[in-house]
Amino acid sequence: MTETPDRVALITGASSGIGAVTARRFAEEGTAVVLAARNTEPLEAVAEECREHGVAAVAVPTDVTEPDAVDTVVETAVERFERLDVAVVNAGTGETRNVPLSELPREQFAAVTETNVHGAFYTTRAALPHLRERDGALVFVGSSKGKYPSTSTPVYAASKWWVRGFAASVAGRAGPDGVAVTVINPTGVPTAFGSDFRESTNAESLDPKATVGAGDVADAIVYAAGQEGATAVAELDLYRRDIHARF
Repeated sequence: MTETPDRVALITGASSGIGAVTARRFAEEGTAVVLAARNTEPLEAVAEECREHGVAAVAVPTDVTEPDAVDTVVETAVERFERLDVAVVNAGTGETRNVPLSELPREQFAAVTETNVHGAFYTTRAALPHLRERDGALVFVGSSKGKYPSTSTPVYAASKWWVRGFAASVAGRAGPDGVAVTVINPTGVPTAFGSDFRESTNAESLDPKATVGAGDVADAIVYAAGQEGATAVAELDLYRRDIHARF
């Protein structure tokens, strides 16, 4: 296990789903990882799986809605490895489907906004100075619902529209400094997403043979993080093949 790796990636929401698979993908290719999520035990389990590939992996329990906590995880990465090359803004949550806005609990609105919007801002703000030093990559996990209306989950959709607009605007500032900024927009992914606020998770409600997998999204993230030179993929859509037939 090396403490002077050639590349270091920070991943939020890394304890499960897309974040966990992404961490393993980076580890497989020799990238050291710093993993952030609220749930300590599964986060450490993912870190241990990454270490099995011979890379350094640091698990830092982090609530991305707390700016000081986000600053701490970024500082941990830089203090241990003296660099940060990639930041993956992945942590996110959603809302109960098809609830009239007049009945949607304010707590759900706050949770979505604070995690998906505030958390993305805090992570970007903390990581960007270090990414500039490395000509690094900033990768946001967006959603197809950030490009099309969602009558079933309007608050979640709005948060992902914000992420896309924020990412494009950050690219306008950081791109000239050498930072590659990319948004990955998948359709629904069969993970444990929804376990806190729905009767069934995406894994239970989506057919894994007919939709985008967490591995597909992780591969796209790793690709975006590896871009070099003067160009960058600004946005990468990963849609199930029948997505446009649904409109």
